[in-house]
Amino acid sequence: MLRKILYAVIGVFILLLVISVIFVQKSKPIYSGSLALKGLEETVSIYFDTFGIPHIFAENEQDAYKALGYVHAQDRLWQMELMRRIASGRLAEIFGQDLVKTDKFFRGLGIEEAAAESIKALDTALPSFQLAMAYLEGINQYIDQGKTPIEFRLVGVEKEHYTIKDIYNVYGYMGFSFAQAHKTDPLLTDLRDALGGKYMLDLDIDISPKSTLIRNYGKRRKLADNSMSDVYSIMDRLPVPPFIGSNSWVIGPKKTRNKKVIFANDPHIGFSQPSVWYQSHLITPEYELYGFNLALTPFAFLGHNYDYAYGLTMLENDDLDFYLESEGQQYDIREEIIKVKGEDDLHFEVRTGKHGPVMNDLIETLTKDDAIAMDWIYTKIPNELLQVSYEISHAGSLSEFKKGVARIHAPGLNVMYGDAKGNIAWFGAARLYEREALVNSKFILDGGDAAHDKINYLDFQENPQAINPRWNYVYSANNQPEEVNGKLYPGYYLPEDRARRIVELLEDNDEFTGDDVALMINDVTSSVTLQLKRILIQNVSTVNLTDQEKEALDVLKNWDGRYHADQVAPTIYFKLVYLFLENTFADEMGAEKFEQFLQTHLYKRQVAKQLKLNRSIWWDDIRTKEVKELKDEIITRSFHEAISELDDQFGTDLSDWRWSRALSVTHKHSFDKNGVLRGFFNVGPFKTNGGLEVINNQLFKLNDTGVYEVHAGPSTRRVIDFSDIENAKAILPTGQSGNPFSKHYKDQAQKYLDGEFVKMMLNKDEIRASEDVLILLPEK
Repeated sequence: MLRKILYAVIGVFILLLVISVIFVQKSKPIYSGSLALKGLEETVSIYFDTFGIPHIFAENEQDAYKALGYVHAQDRLWQMELMRRIASGRLAEIFGQDLVKTDKFFRGLGIEEAAAESIKALDTALPSFQLAMAYLEGINQYIDQGKTPIEFRLVGVEKEHYTIKDIYNVYGYMGFSFAQAHKTDPLLTDLRDALGGKYMLDLDIDISPKSTLIRNYGKRRKLADNSMSDVYSIMDRLPVPPFIGSNSWVIGPKKTRNKKVIFANDPHIGFSQPSVWYQSHLITPEYELYGFNLALTPFAFLGHNYDYAYGLTMLENDDLDFYLESEGQQYDIREEIIKVKGEDDLHFEVRTGKHGPVMNDLIETLTKDDAIAMDWIYTKIPNELLQVSYEISHAGSLSEFKKGVARIHAPGLNVMYGDAKGNIAWFGAARLYEREALVNSKFILDGGDAAHDKINYLDFQENPQAINPRWNYVYSANNQPEEVNGKLYPGYYLPEDRARRIVELLEDNDEFTGDDVALMINDVTSSVTLQLKRILIQNVSTVNLTDQEKEALDVLKNWDGRYHADQVAPTIYFKLVYLFLENTFADEMGAEKFEQFLQTHLYKRQVAKQLKLNRSIWWDDIRTKEVKELKDEIITRSFHEAISELDDQFGTDLSDWRWSRALSVTHKHSFDKNGVLRGFFNVGPFKTNGGLEVINNQLFKLNDTGVYEVHAGPSTRRVIDFSDIENAKAILPTGQSGNPFSKHYKDQAQKYLDGEFVKMMLNKDEIRASEDVLILLPEK
């Protein structure tokens, strides 16, 4: 009897194993074979290289983009589904009550309404529209005849066809995630109102002209309370990554060994699984591009071919303002309905006035007493990103490329360019504008004051830009551009750290090779940190230091500014910086405002500014009424606390305080919050090199634990040497496919951590040697 039971158990186990194997095999993407697609004019051959990147050979662009849509959906349909649902406020249909606040917020921003207006204005005869529709047709054919991703089955959601509106919704989410005003303006207004204007004087609200600025080149004409605390949690709950920052530099022929342009770019975006970019290579008799696409975007935002290369970083300009509306303001009112999985629908109203939607209707923590409206340039001007992305990915010259870039109104982008003819260029691309001299848009504006409404739009020629500058390179690191019309353009720029390091390295070499640039893009040294740690050390009182504290101080003194995994100094430095900020600002700001402060770019700039101030109203700890603290007292207190807390955390032996124990990265899937599924879908955790505001920018939230989880960083690294164009290289943080059963789900992860690259293949003979070939045939 026992033997029969044992045989039965074994039989069931074998059956389940066989079923599992069959399921896995049937769930994998198809990388070889043949299948028929409707609407193809000719046969399309797709060669998948060693890392799953499709090289699409077609006889015309219509077929090429239809094929791109099909294979993009095959690898990233779940990612597409999430991306289209953000701006339209439909995540709660999948994830339930947890995403209701997020849906309500995005539904009220007016992204869908702005998209509808932009779509009405589209010229359907333009190639950009026709190729976008071909791309969507490819996606929808995959939905109809391809495999259903496992995520759809697990959450019980039905697949739906995609439309041009979904593309525009992705653009809208991208535009909002670039913005910083929603994190900064209400906070500064609350601090000003609570503490007074004197406390604002020492904050780095406006960038110093003495810091490292992006250089212009070329002739131009002369010319509240806890109001927004919910926004942080809303953005944190998103199951897809936000767009954050970036590096890029392009080196002119006079500074390279082989006298050809070298192009580098690494956009910084929130880490997720799958990675944000999808690589593809399109080849037709008249067109070729190796590109990087976002989910649901037909035209690559990053790309190159034999003739030119382009990429982008975030400009960080101010394009979003808040207004305190006056009484009697008239509003249009619309009703919105959010469907919630497993619960009743949510009905709510959104008021929209001359300055945009009223945020009180969208954010629970805002009181209903005063109406705060959000004025966002993205929804005020027709969106041309579809045409922009078409034109920059199809440019035949630098002048054509510039014409495409000039159409960008929002989000603000630094667009980088280099070509085989030796041209290099940087464009600060956005619809920039000027306000009245005394109006500071870093604070909530007065909706009843006509002066606060006056803006003067600038012509694109007045935007910051540089074309073939005499110093033979262009770069961007989300830092402040030089003056425009005698003024520094307002924004939410990041500190000069990465910019200074990039400029140091570029100035130091006139014989750059592609390998030099590959090393540079993985650089983890901060020259700014070296200055700041000297100030910290100078202000630590050496009276009554313990042996452990003396050893820690020596570690900092001898530190070369590198954030390497095996070093101890970064662990001490970031703990010290956090406590220095907390001891300086938290007493006045309060715990909640201080945490909000740490979510802004402002705090990163403030570290350097505050350390350089010997006198500041912020130094005094207002909790100690009988004592007025000075700079050295605050820094010394912070140092003692840092060493004590690190001792409790990592032990008494400083050699155990390695950066690798404090810093880690996990590429999280949208199912990360599910403990059962997390281990299957996530990639990581990993130890990593890098840190805040070095070229290899590993972004994490500064906190009191001394342990940091990287949430964002280089979403790809690209190095394109026009002297060796067929060996241009790139890397993704995890892999090309979002299908967990694919061999390309995470096959780039370790290479990425090790600073290695994958060749972006252009040579047709090498491509055709691939073993994985998928033939798409016209359906008869």
